[in-house]
Amino acid sequence: MAEESLVRIRGLAKDYKRGAETVHVLHALDLDIPKGDFLALMGPSGSGKSTLLNLIGGLDRPTSGTLEIAGQRTDTLSDAQLGRWRANHVGFVFQMYNLLPVLSAQRNVELPLLLTKLSAAERRKRAGAALSLVGLAERAGHKPRELSGGQEQRVGIARAIVSDPTILLCDEPTGDLDRKSGDEILDLLQALNQQQGKTIIMVTHDPHAAARAKRTLHLEKGQLIREAA
Repeated sequence: MAEESLVRIRGLAKDYKRGAETVHVLHALDLDIPKGDFLALMGPSGSGKSTLLNLIGGLDRPTSGTLEIAGQRTDTLSDAQLGRWRANHVGFVFQMYNLLPVLSAQRNVELPLLLTKLSAAERRKRAGAALSLVGLAERAGHKPRELSGGQEQRVGIARAIVSDPTILLCDEPTGDLDRKSGDEILDLLQALNQQQGKTIIMVTHDPHAAARAKRTLHLEKGQLIREAA
């Protein structure tokens, strides 16, 4: 299966220094994630879930081991190369939305496209298409304070997918939402996976959210302890 994997991880380890102490967060992790997967990462706080997500997304670098995504060894890229790779290949969805309050939904979604050579008209067109995909076309001109939490998260998802990333990384995407709004976000993520073919990795503490994924991977103390379909 490894040769068919979109994400191929071998011997991945991550350590942090805390004063004179070395904290081992991930330990020699091996993992393959096929294209089109929807994977939930579960485990207690401090188990290494978000660290693994950040390593896959190029927000951090491993201490050792190899990390290959779509045939590219990202662990060997320079900082500048990694920044360009991340902009082209990764969409991030966060628990707290991270929308700019002074910008409309449309302009928030356009933000990742400012790093491209697209014209203003093409940026508007793509942002509009992304908002339509998440069911918020009619809210394009609204600012975050004029939206519900669930709608803000939909804008966050539209921003994450507007550049058509290779992989979508979601860190507790329903953690700040009530159950109804959270279910709507999970419906959307499932649709992006099943209908758009997006590969999604989602960190969650919520078994209800994890049940929407195709499979669940459990981490404890930086190690893969079990994986359930």
